[in-house]
Amino acid sequence: MRKQFKSILCATDFSDFSNRTVNYGVALAKEFEAKLLVCHVIDLSSVVIYGEFQLDPIGQQNRIMEDAKAQLEDLTGDQPVTWEPLISVGKPADEISRAVEEKGIDLVITATRGRSGLKRIILGSVTERLMRTLTCPLLVVNSPEHEFISTTDHKIRLNKILVGCDFSADSGQAFDHGLSLAQEFQSELHLAHVIEPPAQPDHLKGKTPVMSDNQEGFQDFLTQKLKDMVPDEASNWCTPQTSLLEGQPYEQLVGYAEANDIDMIVLGVRGHGLVKTLFLGSTTDRVVRRSPCPVLSVSSKVPGS
Repeated sequence: MRKQFKSILCATDFSDFSNRTVNYGVALAKEFEAKLLVCHVIDLSSVVIYGEFQLDPIGQQNRIMEDAKAQLEDLTGDQPVTWEPLISVGKPADEISRAVEEKGIDLVITATRGRSGLKRIILGSVTERLMRTLTCPLLVVNSPEHEFISTTDHKIRLNKILVGCDFSADSGQAFDHGLSLAQEFQSELHLAHVIEPPAQPDHLKGKTPVMSDNQEGFQDFLTQKLKDMVPDEASNWCTPQTSLLEGQPYEQLVGYAEANDIDMIVLGVRGHGLVKTLFLGSTTDRVVRRSPCPVLSVSSKVPGS
């Protein structure tokens, strides 16, 4: 079933880095003939970024909103898409999630910077929170070196899509979206499953015998399982490239994307608790922070096909 994006929201905090989401929003809105909302959330707890002080809160908020509206107009200009500004006050992740529900958004586009260490553990990021709260897919732009949207003519060049498959319901949702995009843009579809190394005590590593026949049979089984994910009718236009990788999933997926010049990675997101995520991370979180190309994350909260 093809996925249709009828309403797209791109979020910016007006930094040069996050403003690139607008190019993606315009191009995708043109492709799907969708309505585009360009969103900025004013977080008054961080009001120093606006060059204001808490002397006249109401007047200050009004001035900031007028300035934000003017900046959104400058960013989007007279692009040939139906668009409207969306400005709200509050916590960015909460306000974007609320807008998705109230306005029936089908796709959110945001930008994130690679980050690790104590700051991420304590604070998390807007993107990481959105990945688990949104009821629509989230496209994360994080690498200016490899983008599938031209900054000059806003054309989409989505030649290769990689879907990470662990055969869970979450990755099944991701596969459905990846397959739909591959059909829409006639992209080359890559399906990859990562076999994680078994956890062993250090003194046993390298000493456990491997039954090669069983291993080869298991790999054949997994390869066939990847191929079986593609419905028969898709064989008319799609010949998926299947790969079995071994190691840490996020390292293998990022490495595969770099080696094969992938334009987009599509991954599922499990809806486990935020506190656990902040301390342990997840494959999708880590891929997003390291990916050489944009990542489409599909939460378990996204309605199924």
